[in-house]
Amino acid sequence: MAITDIKAFAHLAEADVDAFAGELDQIRRDIEQSLGQRDADYIRRAIKIHRGLEVAARLLLFAGRYRAPRLAGTLMLAAAKSIEMMELGHNISHGQWDWMNDPEIHSTSWEWDFLGPSAHWKRSHNYVHHTYTNVYGMDEDLGFAVLRMTRDEPWRPIHLLQPVTNLLIAASFEWGIAVHDLALERRHLGIPRSRLLSKPNIEFARKMVRQLGKDFLLFPALSGQGFGRTLAANASALLLRNLWAYVVIMCGHFPDGAEKFTTKQLEGQTRGEWYLRQLLGTANFTAGPVLAFMSGNLCYQIEHHLFPNLPSNRYPEVAERVRALCDKYDLPYTTGPLPEQFWLAFRTIWKLALPDGFLRRTSDDAAETSSEQKFFGISLNPEGPSTWRTTDPITGARRGLRTALAVANSLMAKKSRDSDSSPMWWATSSP
Repeated sequence: MAITDIKAFAHLAEADVDAFAGELDQIRRDIEQSLGQRDADYIRRAIKIHRGLEVAARLLLFAGRYRAPRLAGTLMLAAAKSIEMMELGHNISHGQWDWMNDPEIHSTSWEWDFLGPSAHWKRSHNYVHHTYTNVYGMDEDLGFAVLRMTRDEPWRPIHLLQPVTNLLIAASFEWGIAVHDLALERRHLGIPRSRLLSKPNIEFARKMVRQLGKDFLLFPALSGQGFGRTLAANASALLLRNLWAYVVIMCGHFPDGAEKFTTKQLEGQTRGEWYLRQLLGTANFTAGPVLAFMSGNLCYQIEHHLFPNLPSNRYPEVAERVRALCDKYDLPYTTGPLPEQFWLAFRTIWKLALPDGFLRRTSDDAAETSSEQKFFGISLNPEGPSTWRTTDPITGARRGLRTALAVANSLMAKKSRDSDSSPMWWATSSP
């Protein structure tokens, strides 16, 4: 099964976990105490860039009889919508700029340019997803309720379709998120789906009419004879925004190394264990300033999950300190080029579409799902013997999860070479 004891999995003693949490708390305090004018200037500049891009895109589309202006306008509109969704809507709704006390840039007043109401999204995302990150059975974003992204989820015949389902999710990402958030809102309020005139349904309907009317009626109508061209451009821009948002989210949550957890891990969970779960359950991708801005700085998904309400423009400097902590405590810091991270997530979708009988690994030791049982017999594990030393006898350096993973992978490769037909080594040594 997925991780049930994060301390055993991370190879950290309770004192180490507490110390790790204390150092992360200090990072938070340092950033909060240094917030000021340059941060306020950043978000206001981001809003100007978004609005400037959208105005320029609309003008090009209004006047775009020719292909080149229409193409440029479509791409600029897609970029503007991506910025608004991720750098503005997502981050402002997290409360990252509430410290400014600006009513126009506040989590309680910002309504994003997205199909679902901000209020619905904030409950499902800010609370459910960020509280129960990658906890199977609790985090509704783990596979978006339709994809099998961990071997802990029993295989069903419907999963054979998930490579196709995945493409539909990518193309209609805005609709998928909005409907997903609406369902969670109704469930939270105890409202049955059959009550069509419930408050969540009415809020969703109003927002849907506003968004569809704006993009598929108002702006095309303002184009006059260019109605059809503008309609097609708007639809294309929304599709590009959906695909880009999907790629960013997949790279942050589902590459190899983004671990999954059981509800048992939540029992008596300390703040340090919560921090560990955010660190081990998410992944980054490498990006320069432009790519980072276009992704809402969610290329720093690890830092975002550790500190979801710190301003996104500060994530690069936070990342340097988090990586240093990972080195200090010998913990993995999952990152890589965007194409590589996306490929790993995409591979998992195809792999887990198959019945378990076609898969070599188990939910205790797979690239996309593992548990503390992966280390049984070679590392610190309360259920079995251990020869693991938490300190290197030669260098005196701490030996944690990063080293344990290297040892386990080395042993696994050796056992595989010794006998391809025999059961995996951990299956023969576990209870």
